[in-house]
Parts: sequence; C-alpha cells; structure tokens
Amino acid sequence: MAKHLDNKDISIIKNTIAGWDSEKSGKLSWEYLCDRLEPLIGKRPTRQSLGLHKDIVMAFNIKKKNIKSGNDEEKRPANLKMASQRISNLEFKNKVLAEELRSLEERFVVWQFNAINHGLSFEQLNNGLPKIDRETNAD
Repeated sequence: MAKHLDNKDISIIKNTIAGWDSEKSGKLSWEYLCDRLEPLIGKRPTRQSLGLHKDIVMAFNIKKKNIKSGNDEEKRPANLKMASQRISNLEFKNKVLAEELRSLEERFVVWQFNAINHGLSFEQLNNGLPKIDRETNAD
C-alpha cells in the first residue's frame, strides 16, 4: 500500500515543478514529473495522487502556462553583484509576501470564527458569487 504524501513530499514536488527545465528534463508532463519524483521522495507517485493536492495542480498549471508562453526562460544577470542584488530583492519580496499571507490567514481565522458563531455554515460560506446580468438596462 502506497503511503500518502506528507508536507515534506508536497514541498519537494512543488520545488521540482518550479525548477523544471524543459531542455534538461524534457517536456513537463504528469508522467515525466512522476518519474522525476521517485528518487526524490522515495516512491513514484501517481498522477491521481498528485491531482488530489490543489497546490500541486496549481503549481503544475502555472509552470506549464509559463513554458508555453515563453515566460519561463531564466533571465541571467550580467555579473555577480547584479545577481546578489537580485537575490536580495527576491528574498525581501518573499518575506513581505510571507508576512502578507500570515496576516491574511489570521484574518481568515477571525472571519471563520465569527461566521460560525453567527450560524453560517461552510456551505453558505462557499456559495459562489451571484451572476451579474450586464445586459439589462437600468433606465
């Protein structure tokens, strides 16, 4: 029986997708990804087991879209000083985004608590937005 993917495995999978180089690893596909993951996580996951994790599917789809649009090509800095500055800027942006995410997660927990206390169910909270009819004239 295959073991389930844990958080460490999921992190390795997302990093593998993010670092996928089509020239070295071949075209990005679920099969190639599963083959590439076997030595990294100690087992060969199935496409279906990867598809159960929304963050893996999202990372895969974004990477695939970037490859198709040509936005995935790595821009190399001219020298080490520029590379160091770029790394520093990216690390700073990463810290800012991590803090924003933490803040949003805190806000979500408060909203979730208040919604449950006021009798809203998860189904009500997950209802889609109403459709807007832009065809009718409001004369």
